[in-house]
Amino acid sequence: MQMQFAFLQARTQTGAMATIDWDDLRIALAVADAGSLAGAARELNVNHTTALRRLDALEARLNTRLFERQRGGYVPTEAGEMLAQEARAIAPRVDDIERRILGRDLRLTGQVRVTTAFVTMAYLLPQALAEFALAQPGIEVEVAENSVLLDLSRRQADVAIRLSQQVPEHWVGRTLGTAQYRVYARRGGPGLPRRVTPLATLLAEAPWIAFEREGANRYSRWMQQHIPAQQVRLRVDIFNSIVAMLRTGLGVGVLPSFVAASEPDLVAVSAPIEALATPLWILTHADLRRTARVQVFMQVVGDLLAKALTERS
Repeated sequence: MQMQFAFLQARTQTGAMATIDWDDLRIALAVADAGSLAGAARELNVNHTTALRRLDALEARLNTRLFERQRGGYVPTEAGEMLAQEARAIAPRVDDIERRILGRDLRLTGQVRVTTAFVTMAYLLPQALAEFALAQPGIEVEVAENSVLLDLSRRQADVAIRLSQQVPEHWVGRTLGTAQYRVYARRGGPGLPRRVTPLATLLAEAPWIAFEREGANRYSRWMQQHIPAQQVRLRVDIFNSIVAMLRTGLGVGVLPSFVAASEPDLVAVSAPIEALATPLWILTHADLRRTARVQVFMQVVGDLLAKALTERS
């Protein structure tokens, strides 16, 4: 959205006035916050060349150097810091205007940006996304896989699909069911359990693939609290990596049941772990809930995910 602000006019070194629109401010803010052009490109979801071209064009328009290019990154000049501060101050208002305008969009066209976790995208979402794409060819879906929940308020995403015990109060949506978690092992793996075994026995005797010690999520904390350190053979940082290591037969590990349903070489060796059961949510910002393309995405994809989760639990 191109939004020009008359009060953000800058006088160039030649004395001419240069009008600075929101896209100008956004590139300056992204570079200042990230400290690098690569980080700014990721934040703005553009390639490195585009980010460089936009920054160069902004500096040329203002006839002012905004950043010093150093080996350690981009350091704002006095002018660059001033521009970034202005952008930081008005960004929430611009985001609010964009959301409110989009909330009145009744067309089944345009883009829906989705944020979700690696494991959800790899094992639960693909078929639902494929069916939605075939049914709604006018809507382009863009998926960002991230272990950190992107900010719907800042329009980093339009829809969030997340496994979580709690969600922000100002987001709206619904739960699609509950993901169950069990301990799994390679089917027939030497020295590994082959049938459902009491969890206490697995914790005390089995070799484990666990999450890293410093992990901040609830699964990492559960593993840290319950799996004896001497039983851990390897530590990783995401469920996808646990799957890869379980296939080798190195040890046992915890997975969501919907993941294991797609892995015929793995077998459940525990009952569901009640402490790890987690709701699956589909959410959007309150200002976007009446946007037609967001509504239809949440309804169609949400229904398909709820069905898939039930079938694979």
